[in-house]
Amino acid sequence: MAAVVCCLSSVVIILMAIHLVVPYSYKYCINVSRSKGLNLRCTKPTTKNISAIMDDLPEHLINLTIFATPIECIPGKAFIKFKDLQRLQLSGNRLRNLSDLSFDGLNQLKFLDLAYNNISSLRPKLFANLHNLTLLNLSDNHITHLPVNIFSECQLRLDTLILQNNLLKNFSEIVEAVSSLKNLNKLELSQNQFSSLLHSNISLPPSLRKLYLCENNLDTLGCQRHFLSRIQILDLSSNFGLTAEAFQNVDLKGTNYLKLSSTQVNVMSLLNISNIKAGKVDFTGTGVKSDSMVRELCKILRKKGKSLNTLRLGNNSISYLQNDTLSDCPTIKTALNLSNNNFGSFPDQMSNCLGFLGKNKYLEKFYFEHNHIMSLTSCKDVTLRFDRLKELSFRYNRMLSVNAYSFYHTRNVRILKLNINSIAFLHHEALKGLSKLETLRLDNNLLSDLFVKTFEDLIALQYLYLRNNCIAVIFNGTFLHLKNLKMLDLGGNKITQIQPSGFEGLQSLSKLYLDGNNLKQIHTSLHIVFMDTLTVLDLERNLIHFPTQIVNSPFVKLKRLADLKLGGQRPYGLSRLRQKFFQGLGNLTSLYLRNNQISYIAVDAFDDLTNLYFLSLEKCCVVNIELKPGVFKNLRMLSRLSVQNAGFRTFSREVFGNMTGLQTLELNHNAMQTIEVDLLEALPQLEYLDIRSLPLLCTCQNSLLQNWTNYNQKVQVGYLYNIPCQNGETKRFYNFNTDVCFVDLGKHFFIITSTVVAFLTAFPLLYVKLYWKVKYGYYVFRAWFSDQWRKFKEEEKCTYDAFVSYNSKDEEWVMVQLLPNLEGNDSSLKLCLHHRDFEPGRDIVDNIVSAVYSSRKTICVVSRNFLRSEWCSLEIQLASYRLFDEHRDVLLLIFLEPVSERQMSSYHRMRKVMLKKTYLQWPGWNCLNPEQAQELFWNQLRRAVKTGNKLETEYNETLASPDYDDLGDSDTQTLIADGNY
Repeated sequence: MAAVVCCLSSVVIILMAIHLVVPYSYKYCINVSRSKGLNLRCTKPTTKNISAIMDDLPEHLINLTIFATPIECIPGKAFIKFKDLQRLQLSGNRLRNLSDLSFDGLNQLKFLDLAYNNISSLRPKLFANLHNLTLLNLSDNHITHLPVNIFSECQLRLDTLILQNNLLKNFSEIVEAVSSLKNLNKLELSQNQFSSLLHSNISLPPSLRKLYLCENNLDTLGCQRHFLSRIQILDLSSNFGLTAEAFQNVDLKGTNYLKLSSTQVNVMSLLNISNIKAGKVDFTGTGVKSDSMVRELCKILRKKGKSLNTLRLGNNSISYLQNDTLSDCPTIKTALNLSNNNFGSFPDQMSNCLGFLGKNKYLEKFYFEHNHIMSLTSCKDVTLRFDRLKELSFRYNRMLSVNAYSFYHTRNVRILKLNINSIAFLHHEALKGLSKLETLRLDNNLLSDLFVKTFEDLIALQYLYLRNNCIAVIFNGTFLHLKNLKMLDLGGNKITQIQPSGFEGLQSLSKLYLDGNNLKQIHTSLHIVFMDTLTVLDLERNLIHFPTQIVNSPFVKLKRLADLKLGGQRPYGLSRLRQKFFQGLGNLTSLYLRNNQISYIAVDAFDDLTNLYFLSLEKCCVVNIELKPGVFKNLRMLSRLSVQNAGFRTFSREVFGNMTGLQTLELNHNAMQTIEVDLLEALPQLEYLDIRSLPLLCTCQNSLLQNWTNYNQKVQVGYLYNIPCQNGETKRFYNFNTDVCFVDLGKHFFIITSTVVAFLTAFPLLYVKLYWKVKYGYYVFRAWFSDQWRKFKEEEKCTYDAFVSYNSKDEEWVMVQLLPNLEGNDSSLKLCLHHRDFEPGRDIVDNIVSAVYSSRKTICVVSRNFLRSEWCSLEIQLASYRLFDEHRDVLLLIFLEPVSERQMSSYHRMRKVMLKKTYLQWPGWNCLNPEQAQELFWNQLRRAVKTGNKLETEYNETLASPDYDDLGDSDTQTLIADGNY
C-alpha cells in the first residue's frame, strides 16, 4: 500500500511539473534563426499591448524584431527582463510615445531600430542606460527636435546615428546633441529641412567621418572653416539651391568623397575656390554635359594633381566625346564612370573603341551603363590598346549587335558585362582575343545562336551567363575550348536539343543551370562530361518526363552532384519516380521536387540519398498520394523537410519515422486532420515545426498533439497560438477543451488499489468462515445478472415447462413415474433433465443457471439423498431466489419420502418455502387408495406446472380445486401438506 501511495505521489508531482513548464512556442513571434532564444521575429501581431508580447518570450533573447504591429506606446521597463538582448528592431509599427525608461535594463543592446514609426518627440533620458549601443536608427519618423542633452548624460558607444527623413530644422541643435558621442563615425541627416549648417561654437565629434545631408534645403553651408575638416565622406546631393560660393572658406582638405549631384554647384568654380582634392569630388550629375566642358574640367583637374583614382562623370547628359578628350585629364588609375548619359552612336571608329580616353589608357575599370549605344564595331585595326583594363561594362544600353573584334583593344579584360541589352547578333569572332576573360555576362539579351567559334579564345573563362536569351540548340563543340569554365547559366532559354557533343570540353564545370527551357529528357552527355565535376544541376521548369520503364538512373554517374533541382516540369510535372531513380547520388545534399504532379514514388527511389540535407516537396504530388512505408528509410541525415501543400493526408511514423536528423519540418497547407505524436517524438533532433493552415480537428484525436505542442520544450511550433480549429470550434487549437478525453488517473488508481487491498484483506476470512455463503451468493448474483440481461434484451421466453432437480439415486422414479406422466399422455409438457438436456462440455454451474432461467418452473424431487447433494442444494437455492427476490412462483417441491426436521435444519430457504407455500408428497406410503391418490397427484402437478410464474397466481389456489372432493380426509392430508409443517 505504501508503494502505491508513493507512486501516486510521484504521478502528482510529475503532473504539477508539467504545468509549470514554459512552452517553446510563442503567441506572437517565431524564432527565425531556428535556435532557442536567439532571433525572434514578431510580425503583424494584432495586439496593441507590447507587454502581452514580452510576457510570452524567454529571457535569454539575443535578437528581437517586432514589425507591422498597431503598438503606439512603449511603457517603462517594457524589456527589463531581456538582460542579454543585443539587437532590437521596432521598425514599421505605429509608435508615438516612448517613456524615459522604455529601454531600461538593456545594458547589452548594440542595435536599436525605431525607423518607420510615428515618433514626433524624444525624451531626454530615453537612451540613458544603453551604454553598449553602437547603431541607432530613427529614420522615417516625425521628429522635429532632438533634445540637446539626450546623449550627454550617458556614455554611449554610438557609432552610427540615422535621423533620415524627419522634420528636423535646427542643425545647431543636432550638433550640440551629438557632440558628446565620442565614438560617432556616421551621421545620417538626409531628407530633413535644414537650410544651413549654422551652428554654435560646439564642434562635431572628432570621430565623425561620414556625414549625409542630401535632400535638404541647403542653399549655404554657413559653418565655421574647420567644422567639416575631419569629414571624409560628405553627401550634399539634391540640395537644389546649393552653389559653389557656399564652400568659400570651408576646409575640405580631409574629404575623400564629396557628392554634389542635383545641386547648383559649378564644379569648376568649386575646384578653384576650395581646397578639396580634385580626385575626391564625384562629378556625377554636376552639369558637365558636353565635350568642351569635360576638356575644361580635365585641365583643372590636371592643375590640381597629376593623377586621380576615379573619375565619375555619370548622369550629366553627355551625348558624345571626341578622340583624346580625356587626354588632358590627369592619369586615371582605377575607374572611369560614364553611365547614365546620352551616348548614342560614336562619330568614328576611334571613339567607338574608347578613343576619347586618349592617353588615359591605364585605368582598370570602365563603366558605360545606362546609355543608348546600339552596336559595337570592330576594333581590330585600332592601334590604341588598354592593356590594364580589367573590368568593362556596357549593361543597360540598347545594343543590338556586337561585331567581330569589338574588344580587340581590351584583350586583358577579366570581367565583361554585356547583359540587359537587346543583342540579337553576336559575331562568332566578336570576343576574339579575350584570352584572359574570366567572367562574361550575356544574359537578358536576344541571342538565338551560339557558334562553334564564339568562345574559341576564352580559354580562361570561368563564369558564363547566357540566361534569358532565345537559344534553341546547343551545337556540337560550342563550349569545346572552355576547359576552365566553372559555371554555365543557360536558364530561361528555349533549348529543345543538346547535340551529343554539345557540352564537350567543359571538364571543370561544377555548376550548370538549364532551368526554364524545353528539354524533354536529361541529356546523356551529362553522364560522360560531368561525372567527376558537376556539383549543381538545375533542370527546373522544363518538359522532362520519363518513360514507363527506365533502364538506369539518369544521374547514376554524377557522383559529386550536391544540389539537384527538378521542380516545375511542364505541363503536368514529373509523374513517376521509378525504382532507383536517384541511384548514384550519394553526395547529394539538396533536392528540389516542388511544383510537380507526382503520383507514384517507388519505395527505393531515395535509397542512395544517404547524405541528403534538404528536401523540398512543396506542391510536389497529386492529392492523396500513397507513400509506401520505408520510402524515406535512408534519409537519416536530412535536416530540413519542406512538404508544404504537397497533397499529403497522412503523416505517419511508418513513412517518415527514419528521419532521425530532421531539425526543420514544414507541413503547412496539407490535408492532415491529425498528426501522430509518436512520430514527432521519434524525431530526436526536431527544432521547428510548421503546421499552419492544416485542417486540424479539435477533437480527442488531437488531444495528445495539443498537449505536445503546448508543453514541448525542444520544438518550436510556428505561430501555434494562431492555428484555428477546423470543425466549427470557436477556440484555437492550442486551447480547445480536452477534459472529456482523459480520465482522472489518480482517482482511479486510488479506487482500484483500495479495492484490491480490501479484498486481499477480507478474502482469507471470507474463505474460512463464509465459503458456502459466498459461493451461493456468487451463483445467486450470476443468476440475477443473467436474468437482468435477459430482461434487457427481450421479455422472457422459456424453452422448457419445468426443470427437474433430483438426486441421481432417485433417477429411477423420475424416469419411470415423473417423465411419462408429464411428457406423455398428450400433456404437451417439456421437461429439462440433467442427462438429456444439459449442453455437453459446458460448465455445470452455467448449465444449471441456464436450465433454471429457461424453464417456467423448477421441480425439486426432495429425498434424503437430495438433501445430501451439493448440486441439488444449489439448484433449489437458485429457484428459491427467483421466488423470494424476484417474486416469481417458479418452485414446486415434491417429497418422495418423509424428511425429519433435523435433516431440514440447514436448508433455510427450503423451510421458508414450506412455511409460505403448500407442497406435494408422493402418495407411495401411508396411503389408503394409492392408485386414486397417484392419479390426483399427477393431475395436480400438471396444473401447477402449467400455471403462470407471477406471484399473484398462488400455488394453494391451484391446489384448491374440485378434484380433491372425491378423496377422504386422510388421503388429502397425505397428498397435500400445509405450511404448518
